[in-house]
Amino acid sequence: MPEQTSQASPASASPRFGSRLSRWLILVSLLITTAVVTFAQRSGNRFRPSENRVDSRNGVPEWAVDKELSKDIFTFVRIQYASTGGRYGYGGYGGRRWTTDWPDAELNLSYRLQEMTSLKVNPNPLTMEITNPDLLNYPFCYIVEPGALQFSEEEVITLRKYLLNGGFLMVDDFWGEAEWENFYYEIKRVFPDREPVDVPMEHPIFHCVFDLKLEKNNMQVPNVGTGTESQYTGVTWERQDAREVHFRAISDDKGRMMVMICHNTDNGDGWEREGENEYYFREFSEKKAFPLGINIIFYAMTH
Repeated sequence: MPEQTSQASPASASPRFGSRLSRWLILVSLLITTAVVTFAQRSGNRFRPSENRVDSRNGVPEWAVDKELSKDIFTFVRIQYASTGGRYGYGGYGGRRWTTDWPDAELNLSYRLQEMTSLKVNPNPLTMEITNPDLLNYPFCYIVEPGALQFSEEEVITLRKYLLNGGFLMVDDFWGEAEWENFYYEIKRVFPDREPVDVPMEHPIFHCVFDLKLEKNNMQVPNVGTGTESQYTGVTWERQDAREVHFRAISDDKGRMMVMICHNTDNGDGWEREGENEYYFREFSEKKAFPLGINIIFYAMTH
């Protein structure tokens, strides 16, 4: 598994997170724009067909990192978890559900962050177990398809420490009530005294970089197959009990958002599959998945 040296965090609660706080804040402040524009305006409205992807990065361009600031860049970290099955026995993928949309989702999102903002971004995302001590050096992490995961007791303790010390977790791509109940049970083990609460569309996280004025259910991002067919069927959900999108958050005692939960939507597919179908790119990647992902990262790094 790839290892890299540490980088700074938005919080000073932990000595490791706060070691390069001032330089990190200078970097993230560059992301703030004087006028909110659409993703299409800022990206040049470009559609990058997947057939052009031929190298080990699947065609995603690479960029140089300033050697003097090599430790002060944003790195996308995906959490690798071993368990599968959950409370309802809903498993599959041979225990590798954490690999869904990997690695293209974070390669593309990292590229878009670097391309369209002044945030300095690591072109090489990481995968990391919750119990890896080096996770404390990375202020943002991502869990995909948590509808069947089960945290070990060590993971519960470590994740709680990580989040309370200034870390941020984005949860994405799980559908229906059974998967929600499984994730709810597991996150309540991490925070028995904290409840996930609905995040209204008026919240700054939906408007801090890209002004997402869509209604909540219009923010639903399906997988590429369902999304492509939706131009004919109008269906953007993956199962009947998953028609309504839910954005929920868990905050610390000071009101800082620690966890952003995206339920009944699949932003990762919007990042990964941006080059496979132009309708899917225009309707879901460009309008919803990329703007929301960038907003969440920006909000996490500045709060």
